[in-house]
Amino acid sequence: MSLIKKAVDWIDVRIGTREIVEKELTGYLLPRNINGWYSMGSVLLFAFALQVVTGMLLLIYYVPDADKAFKSVTAIMNDVPFGWLIRMCHAVGSNMMVLALLFHMLSVLFMGSYKKPRELNWVTGFILFTMVQGISLTGYLLPWSQLSFWATTVATNSASAIPVAGPYLVEFLRGSPQVGPPTLGRFFALHVAVIPAGIAALIGAHVFLLKRTGVSAPPFGLPETMNQWQGDSYSYEKHPGGIPFFPHFALEDMRSIAIYMAIFLAVVFYDPYLFFPKDAFIPANPFVTPAHIKPEWYFLANYQTLKIFPNELIGLSLQGAAMTFLALLPFVDCGRERHPLKRPLFMACSVGGLLLWIGLSIWGHLS
Repeated sequence: MSLIKKAVDWIDVRIGTREIVEKELTGYLLPRNINGWYSMGSVLLFAFALQVVTGMLLLIYYVPDADKAFKSVTAIMNDVPFGWLIRMCHAVGSNMMVLALLFHMLSVLFMGSYKKPRELNWVTGFILFTMVQGISLTGYLLPWSQLSFWATTVATNSASAIPVAGPYLVEFLRGSPQVGPPTLGRFFALHVAVIPAGIAALIGAHVFLLKRTGVSAPPFGLPETMNQWQGDSYSYEKHPGGIPFFPHFALEDMRSIAIYMAIFLAVVFYDPYLFFPKDAFIPANPFVTPAHIKPEWYFLANYQTLKIFPNELIGLSLQGAAMTFLALLPFVDCGRERHPLKRPLFMACSVGGLLLWIGLSIWGHLS
């Protein structure tokens, strides 16, 4: 122990580790009425780290070549020791990361944590949401199965509905007129390098903004639920008399991560093929179109919206308008009230929009 203490003292003299610990851990105070929903951010950090680690391990054996991709994935599943476990963790993890991100955004939405001065927190989080969808879409093609090939064909083809630029945009996304080897190369580069780098940078920006503005107090259990921030000058939301992040809320974060891992491992070990339709186990064949190709569950509402309207441009325009409205929500909802039950119009629109999304997803799954 004395050797460890000497090492800690040696480092502390040079970079002031004890001061950092005091400021960022034990001295970092949070609201006393903080709840478990605030730990969803830590769950997402853990989920992203797990995806990075499992993705790097898969890269050792995966071959990003149209003639070898499916065979390399099959070899990972059948021949590489514990390769099936790594691949299942990566596939299940991508779906569960999207689910955790949705819960995180809903908690921010209903607790009014996106309101002034946290507009940039919401915008960076929303961009992260779209980038996670993007990394999931690009990773979908990499196994080069019938499912991934034709799902990517349908997804990229929807861009053709855009007037004038549509056909050029489709060819830009695919790297050729049809989904083929150039598409696999582009999606591989986006999936393993470009988008992860962007996500990491945005996570850093998101955490930085959180640290600069301070944690917003939950609006529940308080006599006054109005947004306390006023004026046009910078101010940090302090919580005098609050609980320290470490060890108090750090334990809450660990509990939430443990619950996430319990659900995650339950899916991996008891129902690992939950997210794998039968076409995911057939090599891609550009000359045989499967009868029913559907995207991942989080794209089902988008998929069904395009099917409802005879003109794809209308469906794309409605989706674009909905996404733009969500991205700009803090600039639209400028009221000071944060408690959801004291905002009936907000509650009606939010619950209605959520039920519409769930209904379209179920419809898309059953159709």
